[in-house]
Amino acid sequence: MNRQTLITYLDQYLRVHEIKDYGPQGLQVETDNDTILRVATAVDVSPPIIEAAAEWGADMLLVHHGLFWRNVERLAGPLGARVRLLMRHGLNLYAAHLPLDAHPVVGNNAVLGEMFGLQEVRWWYDAMGTQLGVVGRVDLPLDELVAQVNSQLHTTARVLAHGRSQVRQLAILSGGGADAVGLALAAGADTYLTGETSHASYWQAADYGLNVIFAGHYATETVGVQALGRHLATQFGLETRFFDFPTQM
Repeated sequence: MNRQTLITYLDQYLRVHEIKDYGPQGLQVETDNDTILRVATAVDVSPPIIEAAAEWGADMLLVHHGLFWRNVERLAGPLGARVRLLMRHGLNLYAAHLPLDAHPVVGNNAVLGEMFGLQEVRWWYDAMGTQLGVVGRVDLPLDELVAQVNSQLHTTARVLAHGRSQVRQLAILSGGGADAVGLALAAGADTYLTGETSHASYWQAADYGLNVIFAGHYATETVGVQALGRHLATQFGLETRFFDFPTQM
C-alpha cells in the first residue's frame, strides 16, 4: 500500500498527534521507498534489527522505542549510523512509544491485561497526561500468575512476594515502572506486574505488603508491536513479522 496512506491510518489509530511523548513519534525516517508490502515490527531500532528486517525485505520498520528522545540529537555517531543504515536499505521507520503503551486494543498494557485475564479493567498511572497502565480483578495463586508471566512473555521474572498468596487485584504497567509501587497500591492492587526493577522498590513493596513481579522492560513491551502487526495484516493484508532481539533487561 502507499506509505502515506499507512502513515495516516497509524497516526489516527494510535492517536500519535494527540498523545504527548518524550520525543517526536510517528514516521521518524522517510526513505525513497513509498510502497509498503512488508512491515517488520520490533521493540527497538538498532543495527542488527535493521539488518534483519532489511534481509527479510521489509519496507517499514515499526518499533516501540524509536530514535528520538526529548531534544532531537545531531544526526551523527550511533544515531547517524542508524539513519544511514535505514536509508541505505530503503527502510522507513515508524515509532509509537506512549501511544502504543496507552492503546486500548493493541497497546502493551491492554494486551497484557487480556493475556493474564483481567476483569473489570480500569486505567491508572498518568504519564505526560495520558493513562497507560491497567488494573483489574483476577483470581490466581501468585505462583501460578508468575508461571504464566514467564511462559507467555518468555522471561524469568524477579518476584517480591510481600503480599497475599492469592492475587485478587492486579495492576500492570509495561516497561520502566519500578517507581510506581505506591501508585499501584493506591489503585487498589495487591499485586503489581511491571518491567524494570530497582533497589528502592524492594523495601517500598515490603512496607506496603505488595507483591511485585518484575518481568523485564523488554519482555513486557514485546506484546504491543506484535498485536499492532497482526492488526495491520488483518486490516490491509500486509505481510508482517516480529523480530525478537531480547536485551535481558
